[in-house]
Amino acid sequence: MAKVLTQEQAKSMGLPGRKSLEIVSGEKGSQSVTLRLVEIPVAKPEDTLRGPHYHQGFEECIFVMSGEGCTEAATGSHPLKAGDTILIPPNEKHVTRNTGKEPLVLLCFFPVADITQRTKER
Repeated sequence: MAKVLTQEQAKSMGLPGRKSLEIVSGEKGSQSVTLRLVEIPVAKPEDTLRGPHYHQGFEECIFVMSGEGCTEAATGSHPLKAGDTILIPPNEKHVTRNTGKEPLVLLCFFPVADITQRTKER
């Protein structure tokens, strides 16, 4: 059965240095997809930033809605701008940072209903 999931119903993930809202996941009835809306503000010197992480056994696909950033990954540094998409393979350590002058807004797709058990920080 199709259903509409609103941003207001999204679960706040409480990740450091960003606003991360989980819109679709197993918790919301998905069998095989997680979708997050992430906003990374322009960093201030006193901010705590998220460190590198990886996803055991599944990819992450990130679409840049607005802003500029860079994903630092095991395979190198990948500059990003609005309209770009980056595909991160399973198990590759990575972190995305805002490198612009406005918030970096991302849609993050995962091909599993629950990423929490298999996402490892650093």
